[in-house]
Amino acid sequence: MPGMGGEEFVVRAAFGPFGGQGRPGPPFGPGFGGHGRGFGGHGGRGHGGRRGGRARRGDVRASLLALLRERPMHGYEMITEIGERTGGAWRPSPGSVYPTLQLLEEEGLIRASEESGKKLFELTEQGRTEAEQASASPWDEAGRRHDWEAVQEVAAALAAVDHAVRQVMMTGTEEQRAKGLAVLAEAKKKLYLILAEEA
Repeated sequence: MPGMGGEEFVVRAAFGPFGGQGRPGPPFGPGFGGHGRGFGGHGGRGHGGRRGGRARRGDVRASLLALLRERPMHGYEMITEIGERTGGAWRPSPGSVYPTLQLLEEEGLIRASEESGKKLFELTEQGRTEAEQASASPWDEAGRRHDWEAVQEVAAALAAVDHAVRQVMMTGTEEQRAKGLAVLAEAKKKLYLILAEEA
């Protein structure tokens, strides 16, 4: 293409345009970076309302019923299970779990029995009916919020790389641009190797 060096052409082809006139365009496309709607820190407002693993009491109630569908459990066991199933995104506090268990017991949805000095909770027939009509994994929403935060971290990292690529390709010497391209190629290779690693 006229007026375009070989290295710059390769970068444009791989990452998108650097903008023709005035401000350069985002090389990773409008979905990435700090101001994009898809991945940036200002987009996706619907996902950022409740952060830090917080959840409504209704979420706690539904999650406890869903767990007790599987087997009788102790209160602490349910707290641990929810934490594991959300990858640590949400671990309800004892202050929200135990009062909810008490309410469920008062509603006749669960019953408690003593086992080794601890309360073991299980569903009643009425409770099983209600639990089977609801989601089997209501904690998934908390896990998705955790995923969204991870996406935002990736977006921030991409924005930083975006800035570095612009600086090298626009102000660097021919040798520096060549080194920059080699770094990008090596980074891409290493990213794919991560997927190839054994779990």
